[in-house]
Amino acid sequence: MDIRQLSPTHAVSPQIAVEDIPAIAEAGFTTIICNRPDAEVPPSNQAAAIETAAKAAGLNFVVNPVTHQSLNMDMVAAQKAAMDAAGGPTLAYCASGTRCSIVWSLTQAGSIPTDEIIKATAAAGYDLGGMREQLDALAQG
Repeated sequence: MDIRQLSPTHAVSPQIAVEDIPAIAEAGFTTIICNRPDAEVPPSNQAAAIETAAKAAGLNFVVNPVTHQSLNMDMVAAQKAAMDAAGGPTLAYCASGTRCSIVWSLTQAGSIPTDEIIKATAAAGYDLGGMREQLDALAQG
């Protein structure tokens, strides 16, 4: 498991497994957000399997499947709502963490400066500098 912090209350990760859930709970996360569509993974890593393990560990679980082609502002709003309702730190996962980082960045546009968003994602290993114009446009409303 490769958890990468983007902020004090939000982290991203490549695909997690049922076996990772106890460590995720122990790390203090209260909510897991699945940004990976089931069509990309075998049944053992599909949302239902991860959700069952997460709920058994006392964690909230939210499914918000994202692809680069289908990403829209409704998905961004759903992610923000899940993060806001979490009551504690959230962990979002997808194939590599990139999609989760992109969605997180879009949720933060206008709340924190674009430079800080890009710096946070870069520190976690995700170069989202190409999103600067989009983030700036969202920040300006």
